[in-house]
Amino acid sequence: MTYARLYAALLAVASTIAAVQVNPLPAPRNITWGNSGPKPLSDVTLRAERDTEDSVLTNAWDRTWETIISLDWTPAGVEAPIPKFDEFPTSTPSASASASAAAKRKRDAVPLRFVDVDVEDWNADLQHGVDESYTLDAKDGSGAIEITAKTVWGALHAFTTLQQLVISDGHGRLIIEQPVHIEDAPLYPYRGIMVDTGRNFISVPKLYEQLDGMALSKLNVLHWHLDDTQSWPVHIDAYPQMTKDAYSTRETYSHDDLRNVVAYARARAIRVIPEVDMPAHSASGWQQVDPEIVACANSWWSNDNWPLHTAVQPNPGQLDIINPKTYEVVRNVYEELSGIFDDNWFHVGGDEIQPNCYNFSSYVTEWFQEDPSRTYNDLMQHWIDTAVPIFESVSESRRLIMWEDVVLNTEHADDVPTDIVMQSWNNGLENIDKLTERGYDVIVSSSDFMYLDCGRGGYVTNDDRYNVQDNPTPDTPNFNYGGIGGSWCAPYKTWQRIYNYDFTLNLTDAQAEHVIGATAPLWSEQVDDVNVSNLFWPRAAALAELVWSGNRDANGNKRTTLFTQRILNFREYLVANGVMAATLVPKYCLQHPHACDLNYDQTALY
Repeated sequence: MTYARLYAALLAVASTIAAVQVNPLPAPRNITWGNSGPKPLSDVTLRAERDTEDSVLTNAWDRTWETIISLDWTPAGVEAPIPKFDEFPTSTPSASASASAAAKRKRDAVPLRFVDVDVEDWNADLQHGVDESYTLDAKDGSGAIEITAKTVWGALHAFTTLQQLVISDGHGRLIIEQPVHIEDAPLYPYRGIMVDTGRNFISVPKLYEQLDGMALSKLNVLHWHLDDTQSWPVHIDAYPQMTKDAYSTRETYSHDDLRNVVAYARARAIRVIPEVDMPAHSASGWQQVDPEIVACANSWWSNDNWPLHTAVQPNPGQLDIINPKTYEVVRNVYEELSGIFDDNWFHVGGDEIQPNCYNFSSYVTEWFQEDPSRTYNDLMQHWIDTAVPIFESVSESRRLIMWEDVVLNTEHADDVPTDIVMQSWNNGLENIDKLTERGYDVIVSSSDFMYLDCGRGGYVTNDDRYNVQDNPTPDTPNFNYGGIGGSWCAPYKTWQRIYNYDFTLNLTDAQAEHVIGATAPLWSEQVDDVNVSNLFWPRAAALAELVWSGNRDANGNKRTTLFTQRILNFREYLVANGVMAATLVPKYCLQHPHACDLNYDQTALY
């Protein structure tokens, strides 16, 4: 096929996008634009069956409309057809030229004064698998935007889409650029990010900021890794001494703080799933209750002498699996937190057990001596057999999530119930295949594609591996030059790497059914309030589209090139909404669509 014919084919597909300045992110599953001109908006009022002052729907609409009128948004980056192979745009386009010209031609258009919302099931709870679909219509000759949804949560997603569709025409009016019809629903029911408040504290206002970004991009699960060996920031009434291991009295979460985060999230169609990592990654807090329930807390973590190590990072500590008091404390902490977090799902950790740690436990060493045939797999099975009934006892609807290590690591339990959801973070497609083949539902968090903290160097100090003065030869890279530079999961995960991850590749249809979604973790060894937002955003928005509508078009082609302007514009929109997202490109690239593409052949990643 000649370049000219290729360009013609691409232009035909891109024409529906070129007709408007901006398409929402994530891209709807089905969006159809008209061509009769802009639809002006005039103080739009919500009309719904249950339009009460304190309803989730009413509050969401009030926030949406307030944002629309306060931003008076003009798209920062104009979507454009993929250019000819010998022509690239070099002049800066006017972000509102086409819309304003159309507005002048259609000043007599019927203004949109209402948003009519029809919800089928008003009582559907915000839990896993709730229907999040919606349709949205802004028709010619109609004075109302029509939204239909199975549940309130789908209607909230429709508001988010509408918020991105409404822009300024450059002449003091708000418009939707053309009549539009949208039919939309997510590909996956579980779409999240993970925030770690154990390594460094993240304040409640900054947690709210992440939830704002999630709502705008239709991510629906905040996985909250509450604690780790380094700190315990959560107030527990049963054991108030646990927060002695917080970094300070200011860096703690009260019960009200936890409930407020859950409520803020729920108002934006986001579930909050807490994680208390057990039995590994468990020193701070627990040791304040009873030092006997924590093994190896006073050992040296020994990373410079790996055969003796007790932890993969400082500081060490694991719950003592054999000490019976461990389970009494675990039960009381878990039941108290289960009364605060109202989601049916709860994450109970299970990753990175270090066998050497239990050399410091008299309970474990005596247990092994009682039966020399016992292995660390038996030890892990003891944890599963004893702890899981505690975790499941709080509710018939309780479902557990664990990290995949409990099934796949060298030290693993041999009999882990398949109704426990596995979160996969290692070995990418290989581990996803293993878990789904065994019948586990899987949340994808592959570190080589989705870990947002990667590629920023190491944080451990007194690291002699950096003491290299000479560049190596190309054949002899070292830790510092040509190596990982201290980041075990280097390189940095760009939005393009995230967006292009096909995490069900080569799975059977039956296996693919077990993939319920994905979560992008941000471990916080080098993260706090100052940089948390620009490490999450806008890269998490690439995941948001990947799990909402996918990274391929109806013909199965990657749509990365067409996604580019969408995410560049969305970054500006996040910042306008108070989410301090990192910049991705020079502004030149934003203003000159496709001029910064690497490949002269624009079909390289169509």
